[in-house]
Amino acid sequence: MTRVAGELAQHWNLARDVVFLNHGSFGACPRTVLDAQSAWRSRMETQPVQFLVRDLEALQDAVRMRLAAFLHADAEGFALVTNATVGVNTVLANLKLQAGDEILVTDHGYAACRNALERVAQRAGARVVVAHVPFPIDSPDAVLDALDRVLTSKTRFCLIDHVTSPTGIIFPVERIVPWLQGLGVDVLVDGAHAPGMLPLDLQALGAASYTGNCHKWTCAPKGAAFLHVRADLRLGFVPLVTSHGMALPREDRSRFRLEHDWTGTGDPTPWLTIPAALDTLDALLPGGWSALMAHNHDLVLQARDILCAALDVPPPAPDAMLGSLAAIPLPPLRVPSQAPSLFDPLQDYLWHQHRLEVPVIDWPSPRVRLIRVSAQAYNTLEQYQLLADLLRALR
Repeated sequence: MTRVAGELAQHWNLARDVVFLNHGSFGACPRTVLDAQSAWRSRMETQPVQFLVRDLEALQDAVRMRLAAFLHADAEGFALVTNATVGVNTVLANLKLQAGDEILVTDHGYAACRNALERVAQRAGARVVVAHVPFPIDSPDAVLDALDRVLTSKTRFCLIDHVTSPTGIIFPVERIVPWLQGLGVDVLVDGAHAPGMLPLDLQALGAASYTGNCHKWTCAPKGAAFLHVRADLRLGFVPLVTSHGMALPREDRSRFRLEHDWTGTGDPTPWLTIPAALDTLDALLPGGWSALMAHNHDLVLQARDILCAALDVPPPAPDAMLGSLAAIPLPPLRVPSQAPSLFDPLQDYLWHQHRLEVPVIDWPSPRVRLIRVSAQAYNTLEQYQLLADLLRALR
């Protein structure tokens, strides 16, 4: 059985004895991208002052311009951050909440961001209101209906996922954002999975803010992410860390730029490597990025169908609500006992016994376990068939 794809897998360093079906968690960096990051690090360490003080500003400007072209956004609105969770926390730290205000979120949201919401709400005397979005799900209308049921005159802010982490669903943000913002509710879109999975037009979307990772589906190094803030909200919008930019007497750059472009000494090479990642994945298939997104979407649909057939469960979401992630509810399985760990026993069994990496998620409503597969260019149908055969043997 083929464990790793041949021709396209050669671009990655993934272990050849591992079936890696979990690109969605942390991504995986192609060799050319790692080489580009090494070159940036080498340049930085040959003359750190030259690089960090004299060169970095213009280099980061170039990255923002490249992101702006890829995401159809205003380059001036980008703040480079280390991950989408930092982006979410930055927006939440800038909220002006009062006691009694309500923050809207769904039960498909990322746990780390939900934790941040709860902390911010507690400090302000506000309340987090959770919309229950069904899963399995029949249509995008179910997401809007769920939000509408809990929307009140006290709703001030909404954090909505573009692609949900536990269930892999594409939420209809192009409908949610204008609807809620038309009611005076600012929307932060958590697009952790969206860049590189879906074609994006942030300018057309018009969200108050949008944050996304580049280390997942664009395959940049870990630590490469962005936050985009709409023009009318940038004045007075500050980073999590206050540094030199707050008091610099410069008039050639906006205060937003000065504060967000330098928040202390760190490794900027993940951000500087974003263009190399975009170029690398654009060159993988004839047709570039659009072809790669279509390939990964088609592959995950085939993977889902293989797994649903093996488990005798119906597809839990329409094809159009999937990008390159798919979560499938698991029926009862006879999983051999495993040593206690942080992971589900099935996930541990598949890893320790078969060197197959795939997440198993405890989904609370209705209480069921989900197995979530990813599809990236290095994956093959044979890998999903192997997983299906292993799961069928446990029924």
